[in-house]
Amino acid sequence: MKTVISASRRTDLVASFPEWLSVTLRARRAVLIGPRGRTVEVDLSPGVAHTVVLWSKDFSNLLRNQYELKDLLAAYDQVYLHFTITGLGGTAVEPGALPTDQALAQLPGLAAFAGDPRRVSVRFDPVVFWSDGAKIRSNLREFPGIAAAAAGIGVRDIRMSFAQWYGKAKRRAAARRFPFVDPPDEAKREHAAALSKIAAARGLVLRACSQPALAGVPGIVPSACIDGALLESLHPGHEPTSRRKDRSQRPDCLCTESKDIGSYAQACPHGCVYCYANPIV
Repeated sequence: MKTVISASRRTDLVASFPEWLSVTLRARRAVLIGPRGRTVEVDLSPGVAHTVVLWSKDFSNLLRNQYELKDLLAAYDQVYLHFTITGLGGTAVEPGALPTDQALAQLPGLAAFAGDPRRVSVRFDPVVFWSDGAKIRSNLREFPGIAAAAAGIGVRDIRMSFAQWYGKAKRRAAARRFPFVDPPDEAKREHAAALSKIAAARGLVLRACSQPALAGVPGIVPSACIDGALLESLHPGHEPTSRRKDRSQRPDCLCTESKDIGSYAQACPHGCVYCYANPIV
């Protein structure tokens, strides 16, 4: 059975480490340092990989064929794209990420590259709240425009979550004097219900990533961001891949098995204040 390759949950390889990604794809193997310093090798041969799943906030290197990324990825049966657009790019929340209009402009090219807009998932992830001293602010108002652009090119799924303020993210927020707010679950459920109505009006399915507090909210579907069944259905040859739960992910994660080729040591320069992966506080 062929393997799903994830590139990467741990860092933005496409935007920030395109040369490394190109060299790795060309070599058709990734060499990673696993727990306790053990070397782990992942076979990236196109005949072994079922799908390459790319995660990014900026696919311009791919679209420009920088380091021949587009050519190298064309050798694989299927590429699935997770494109994070929160509406916060270029702000104090995501200082190094693309502004929204520039990100949305990439969507048509990504759908064309993927060969089917169903292989593109837009991630409105996370929803962030903060105080400006007088009011509670958020990126919720950015959602209608992002949903409209996604639906306009034929995207079917839009994924969301509310920011989870792990210890590292809290320390980063404190260092930057960013006054984040973490609303109660009931408020999150109300916001999620409103988002689901906007999504449904555009023909989009709103999928919630690791959000057990949203169980039962009308229109919200729990997300498997790497979904073996979905990837099988979209695969040109409908080839099977694992549908087993990925035990390496957090308990609430519904993703199926994949092999991730990124490293937390590859520190992403987007500088997102809420990021749990970036080692830089």
